Amino acid sequence: MTQTDPFELFQSWYDEARKSELNDSNAMALSTVNAQGQPSSRMVLLKGHDADGFIFYTNLTSRKGMELAGNPHVALLFHWKSLRRQIRIEGSVSPVSADTADAYFASRGRDSQLGAWASDQSHKLENREIFMDRFKAMQRRFEGKDVTRPPHWSGYRVTPERMEFWQDREHRLHERRLFVHSGENWSEGLLYP
Repeated sequence: MTQTDPFELFQSWYDEARKSELNDSNAMALSTVNAQGQPSSRMVLLKGHDADGFIFYTNLTSRKGMELAGNPHVALLFHWKSLRRQIRIEGSVSPVSADTADAYFASRGRDSQLGAWASDQSHKLENREIFMDRFKAMQRRFEGKDVTRPPHWSGYRVTPERMEFWQDREHRLHERRLFVHSGENWSEGLLYP
């Protein structure tokens, strides 16, 4: 079997998904685990990727941020229904640099930037009016100024250890290709469907 680079395969599938998926082709399920071993999954958006991993951004004091601080092991899942494909990734997170986080934050829309300041993501909210009042306060605070990145907001890079590429086939005779990272190399194999 010819060795395949899993990052090149990811890029090929991702390029196809960006053409075929109507909404959020960069959406991925992120699974974390808390201190009691309880898993939690939510959708986040892929905001960068290369041979070093997959980047997303979040509020560091959110549930996912707190779980990542306690346990860096995560799983990602991309599911592209239009292509009948999915990619499962397991690995660990590390923070992106402040410069990387600043650059991405600066590329966001102004209201998204202000929302990052106004939101105590994942914490209890008595009513939406409180959040909207905080948002308006941030509009006033940054009126006529650039919105800087909040200290509680940054990004993570998921460094993969396992990547599985699943392709739907007729009669549930699916194809599953598994890549496992060991040292400097990736090994490639197949899994039964």
